[in-house]
Amino acid sequence: MRAVRAADYNFRVARGWESKQVEDQQAEAGRHSPKTGRALSPSEAALLREKENLRLSKKRVLQQMEASTNARHRQMLSLELEALDQKLRSLDQ
Repeated sequence: MRAVRAADYNFRVARGWESKQVEDQQAEAGRHSPKTGRALSPSEAALLREKENLRLSKKRVLQQMEASTNARHRQMLSLELEALDQKLRSLDQ
């Protein structure tokens, strides 16, 4: 396998392609961020992060439940899912 030199790389990749990709990634991230119209206080930002972390954990647990074939493991995951739902409900109040 031949080592790729910087000159070869720049020849094969169009200029600006990397910056366009970064720009697209930033635009995508901006579409998914909450639009509140004002800056969040540190406590509000922490609450949003905690809620998002709980939602991601819930998604992970649901994926594991779908893949699990062991009844005890599924039962443990079910209890974890209930706990996550309870935490989310308490944060929403």
